[in-house]
Amino acid sequence: MRLISRGAALWLLHCCHIASVLGQTSESALTVVENKGGGGDDEEEEVTIDEDEGDLEVAQPTEEWQTLKPGQAVPAGSHVRLNLQTGQREVRLGEEQLKYWTQEHREKEETQSSFSPDELKRAMKKIKEDQSDTDQQDSVASKYRPLEELKRDLAQLEMLVETDAQIMRRLLEQFNSSNSTTEQRLSILLELEYMVHQVDNAQTLCSMGGLQLILQGLNSSDFRLQESSAFVLGSAAASNPAVQVKAVESGALQTLLTILATTQPLRVKKKVLFAVASLLRHFPYAQRHFLSHGGLQVLSELFRADGGGVLRTRIVTMLNDMISEKELISQAGLDPALDASHQERVRQYSKVSLQGELLEKGWCSLVPQLLESTEHDYREKALRALLAMAPVCADQYRSDGSLLGSLLSLRDQYQEMVQSEMIVGEENGYFAEIVELIDALQVKMK
Repeated sequence: MRLISRGAALWLLHCCHIASVLGQTSESALTVVENKGGGGDDEEEEVTIDEDEGDLEVAQPTEEWQTLKPGQAVPAGSHVRLNLQTGQREVRLGEEQLKYWTQEHREKEETQSSFSPDELKRAMKKIKEDQSDTDQQDSVASKYRPLEELKRDLAQLEMLVETDAQIMRRLLEQFNSSNSTTEQRLSILLELEYMVHQVDNAQTLCSMGGLQLILQGLNSSDFRLQESSAFVLGSAAASNPAVQVKAVESGALQTLLTILATTQPLRVKKKVLFAVASLLRHFPYAQRHFLSHGGLQVLSELFRADGGGVLRTRIVTMLNDMISEKELISQAGLDPALDASHQERVRQYSKVSLQGELLEKGWCSLVPQLLESTEHDYREKALRALLAMAPVCADQYRSDGSLLGSLLSLRDQYQEMVQSEMIVGEENGYFAEIVELIDALQVKMK
């Protein structure tokens, strides 16, 4: 038998005691790992726990060694050692756990801890806004088609954008077609009337031969075509000297006077009077032709035949405009340098003996009849025309007892209306203007 020393025996008994104690306290696997690092008196163990941890107090190891409490369990993969100096068990993270902790986990924790609560709120708000913008973009994209797709579709359709000139040419061709019905021609004339309000379009229409088609419409037996054609002609000639010249040269004025002299519906004559007024306004050459072709005689017969006063008012207004513009030309003649063509215009107006014709054709007694109307507007137009004709009609005004009585009666009537206007705060109202016209006419008659 080999003898051992007392110190060695004591060491052996101590190790056996430790193994016995560990075997009684836990059935889990306990591995005693040799201390390769030369740690001296400490021995290191790698512990695995298989039983349910819910019944044990589990330690939370770190990268540093820490003392285990009696009965305390350790997580799987942790390192456990027995400190031979103190006789207590100690635990720390295992190699894999320690690697994770010191690299990935630590970096993640540091990153997360670098955000403040306000920064996290702003980040969450931005996430929601980005999501909302994305949803809105998707919604808009679903409603509209891409530009390239639209370009392809338009190219396939070969869309043609027509100019006004192209549209009018197409309309004239349709109007002149033998297959066009009266309803289609009426629709074409309505479209042309809308377009010729532009000066360039009206002149282009004449250059295309549209004026001849309009004259054909005036000579039609269908009064609807006559009405619409006169409407187009009047709109094209209004304040458009180039069209006025072409229309007069083409004989439009004579055609219009013929329609007025024959039996026609009221609606036709209203549009024809509109066309005549458009041709005559500020155009002394047309006014001279109007007088030479018996225009005043045609209008006087029309005036007498009109019982409602609608045509009478239009006729009187047209005559008043012709007289007034001639007077304005004479007044503007004080400074011929303002208009190089002024002398020519004065010369042309001098050939228009309108006032003499009015006196000769009995207009000095015709116009006062319009004062019998109950319409204030009709009376106003009559008073203005009477004032314009006063230089040649004053003697007849004085001898016309019915005219003097009408003026006195109207003044009393409108004076009362003026008082009513003043009560409501209208010192210079419409009725006061009519009273001034009556007073001015009475002065001319004295």
